[in-house]
Amino acid sequence: MSIELLLALPVLLPLGGAAASLLLRHHARIQMWLSILTLVAILVVALAMGWYVTQESVLVLQIGNWTPQLGIVLVADRLTALMLLVSSFVTLTVLIYSSAQTVDERVGRTPLAIYHPTYLALVAGVSMAFLAGDLFNLYVGFEVLLAASYVLLTLGGSASRIRAATTYVIVSLLSSVIFLAAIAAVYAATGTVNLAELAVRLDGLEPGTRMMLELMLLVAFAIKAAIFPLSAWLPDSYPTAPAPVTAVFAGLLTKVGIYAILRLETLLFPASQIQNLLLAGAALSLFVGILGAVAQTDLKRVLSFTLVSHMGYMLFGIGMSTQLGMGATIYYVAHHITVQSVLFLGAGLIETRGGTTNLIKLGGMAKLAPLIAVLFFVPAMNLAGIPPFSGFIGKVGLIEAGIEYDRTSGWILIAISVITSLLTLYAIAKIWNRAFWQPASDEIISRAVVIPRVMTGATAALIAFSLLLTVLAGPIMAYSQEAASSVLERTPYVGAVLGDERAQELVYRIDDAGEKVDAR
Repeated sequence: MSIELLLALPVLLPLGGAAASLLLRHHARIQMWLSILTLVAILVVALAMGWYVTQESVLVLQIGNWTPQLGIVLVADRLTALMLLVSSFVTLTVLIYSSAQTVDERVGRTPLAIYHPTYLALVAGVSMAFLAGDLFNLYVGFEVLLAASYVLLTLGGSASRIRAATTYVIVSLLSSVIFLAAIAAVYAATGTVNLAELAVRLDGLEPGTRMMLELMLLVAFAIKAAIFPLSAWLPDSYPTAPAPVTAVFAGLLTKVGIYAILRLETLLFPASQIQNLLLAGAALSLFVGILGAVAQTDLKRVLSFTLVSHMGYMLFGIGMSTQLGMGATIYYVAHHITVQSVLFLGAGLIETRGGTTNLIKLGGMAKLAPLIAVLFFVPAMNLAGIPPFSGFIGKVGLIEAGIEYDRTSGWILIAISVITSLLTLYAIAKIWNRAFWQPASDEIISRAVVIPRVMTGATAALIAFSLLLTVLAGPIMAYSQEAASSVLERTPYVGAVLGDERAQELVYRIDDAGEKVDAR
């Protein structure tokens, strides 16, 4: 079997698993194990793909042997492989976590048979978005994961979930319409939607046309990534969903948007004229998001606002367009996917034991459920950037990149980043004080709830994975810097898809200082 066929498996396996899972809807246990084994297979494929791209840099599959300009192309480089590896582990552990929850508690009137096929369809959409070698199939990946997310968000059919899902659907459809219009405009201007071909052709367009196309795509991706001021939908949508669903949404869906922005600003529009706009969006997301988190009294809403805030860290590195900044961003994305997911799983454990996520009503969890306290404390400190966790390492990497950037906007972002980190710690301390240290009510003390070991075990496994990002920070950060160098250089990606001769037609590349220089 050709090694390139590996690229099709992260999409085909979950789609096939979803179809088989739906046929097995009357056999819940078999359906569950089929879904788990499917995600295990995807994790193995992601590991193999990661090993291969470290040897060969870029892996390309041309579906049906059509030329890249006409056919579907799947592409994996170091960045893609890392995103697939992290996302596949997160989706696997979250699925195991959710397998312990009963129909009555977490799904309500919605048949459990719907959950597994929809979940696997979501995984297929995420994988397609990461692997897509053209804008249209990136759009298809987005639509598949969004269609699945609509179903998952409304599991149970309660009034609050339907109301939250309505906002989510409207905003998602708006971003999809903008994205589709941008694809049409790009095709009209260049005659192609293939990313590698666009990297060559966009360099020759008039600056005004390039900026218009870039802004259209950026707005579509920024909505999906919940970048302020396009983030108001997220804190109202995510907290109403079941904990496993929210964990996947928070960990992955916004990161697919960040991944798309990273590709946009490196492969298609290197060192664009809107760098300051990106940095302004990063600053506003950091500061406004964390102020929203501090003001909340519900655990899930606090975490949702910290999600909006910390998207600013990733946009900070992208906006600088330097290798050091991009490398730190790639590392931080891997860290944040893991930590944000596990925090929402921890919130699910707290809700199961305490019966609520309202911080005013919670209390005494440190004494009543010490294991849950530990499982929440570790990722919470990681999110706040307490050394030596991966959150601290990623933030230090971004601050170092800001210092090297040595511009006024960079210094402002450094200051805001530090303030945001301190306010994140304050928000976490607020959660800890109210949920774990304040006296428990008689209602919580009297609750006789046994937390399934599968739920705590899956949460612990995801925490262990996040700690692995700390223990192996040196090699992973080096890998991230190599991935950053590749995406900024552009020639490895374009050469693998179109051939080295076409790669030599690139007009621009980005040097280590983030400056646009002649690539020829």
